[in-house]
Amino acid sequence: QVQLVESGGGLVQAGGSLTLSCAASGRTLSSLAMGWFRQAPGKDRESVAGITRSGGSTYYADSVKGRFTISRDNAKNTVYLQMNSLKLEDTAVYRCAASEGYYGNTVYSYDYWGQGTQVTVSS
Repeated sequence: QVQLVESGGGLVQAGGSLTLSCAASGRTLSSLAMGWFRQAPGKDRESVAGITRSGGSTYYADSVKGRFTISRDNAKNTVYLQMNSLKLEDTAVYRCAASEGYYGNTVYSYDYWGQGTQVTVSS
């Protein structure tokens, strides 16, 4: 069983930056593909970014491309999401997810989920 714990969320002004962390336990991180998702009130959960086991390949949603960066440190069993130039529409609960298979951009690709961390962007 894999446990995922996110941290780093908070309140930030538009244009600011935040870095989210996702600490994994119960399994060596290098055996898992990882992703970040977010869900705003009244909206469906959407994929934000994903990264392969080695970190050699990544994907990003069009809405965050060029502003967000996903990375991983397998030695620390941690995945990160660096978020720059934050916009009001980035406000959501952000959750990390782990996949025993491919790092897809749908919720169905992932087997384990964290509880989430709130990111609020103010004007």
